[in-house]
Amino acid sequence: MEVEFKYPQIPSFHIPDQNLIGIYEPHTFPSQKDEKDIIRESLAQPIASPKIGEIAGGKKRVLILVDDYTRTTPGDKILPFIVDELGAAGVKDKDISLLVAQGTHRGMTHEEKEDKVGPDILSRFAFLDHKWEDEKALGFLGTTPLGTEIWINKTVLEADLVIGLGHIVPHRIAGFSGGGKIIQPGVCGEKTTGQTHWLGAFYDGRKILGQAENPVREEIDTIAGKAGLSLIVNAIQDARGRVVGLVCGDPVRAHREGCRIARQVYGVSVPRAADIVIADSYPADVDLWQAAKGIFAAEMAVKDGGVIILVSPCPEGVAAHHPEVTRCRCLPCDDLEPLVKGGKLEDLTGAAFLAYLGNIMGRRARCILVAPGIEGEVSEKMGFLVAETPQEAVDMALELTCREAKVTVLRHGGEILPLLDTG
Repeated sequence: MEVEFKYPQIPSFHIPDQNLIGIYEPHTFPSQKDEKDIIRESLAQPIASPKIGEIAGGKKRVLILVDDYTRTTPGDKILPFIVDELGAAGVKDKDISLLVAQGTHRGMTHEEKEDKVGPDILSRFAFLDHKWEDEKALGFLGTTPLGTEIWINKTVLEADLVIGLGHIVPHRIAGFSGGGKIIQPGVCGEKTTGQTHWLGAFYDGRKILGQAENPVREEIDTIAGKAGLSLIVNAIQDARGRVVGLVCGDPVRAHREGCRIARQVYGVSVPRAADIVIADSYPADVDLWQAAKGIFAAEMAVKDGGVIILVSPCPEGVAAHHPEVTRCRCLPCDDLEPLVKGGKLEDLTGAAFLAYLGNIMGRRARCILVAPGIEGEVSEKMGFLVAETPQEAVDMALELTCREAKVTVLRHGGEILPLLDTG
């Protein structure tokens, strides 16, 4: 069987037919409804919330939080409907601002912003960047019951209506993306994000990914509530990127309905665990910080002691915004915790990233990285085995296991949710 991923710069590879369990990817749905109709109807029927226009009346500082270049949310399709509702409620353009909820990612380029929201929206409204590293741009809201310090972009705190625009896909840290994630980590300070991410490192990824209710999501929802997130508009897209569902309304109740839909789109039944799982990270492939999602998905489908192969271009390397991670090895959280407490790892968000990978690489499976954008020495220092091509990685994995090893391939690995058939 010849297999290829959506990366023209990365060659295809072969898997012996007798070894292959299957090739899996998220579902594609027939075009039963036009995307505009889906958006229009969902905004007209918000979940556990008044309509946008009903809560916008009299508001003078409306803030729309928009996710960044690492997400495929079609803001250019959805935002015109939102701003039309705001305008119909009497909100003037000058009273509406957009803020990029970039978390601790790099800032967006002008071209990326234009792709995200469209040229008309970009030129019509104030479009702000979240300065997560600037403490003066943040306000303090106290701590959560678990002790997380809540530092929020002051622009959010000064608004009298906050709308979060995002999308919902399976997510290792929060179970699913979307909902209150537009606040945490979207517009939080590094300390808040680090503490929340570090919390997630102490949970088995297989009990978080694809689970709408989990301890990290509860913390995120608490922070979003304290920050004043009024309403969310979250899209669910199929494997083609087409909007097949949209939820609008209460940040918790609407989000959970969106998670139900997203599980139907991204959840894929896999008959059994494999000795080797090969995954791309599409569409999360700009750097390893994003591409690791392919590894997290692969963990759901690999046997203990097996091998995971991640194939991703990673043109921006590992994580330019978290350089400390390239100087450290991926280790389980229990091994990293002394380094964190001793001050040897100061970037807590980066430490959590190393732990998420280390929990897999140190306890579950060896990982081979095929990433042209990352130097082999850097990958090896982090604890990866390195291959130049997918075929080299497959051959290496068969040597590490056995020639009869069973293989699963995951396409669209940045968002897929493998569900093992336990029946």
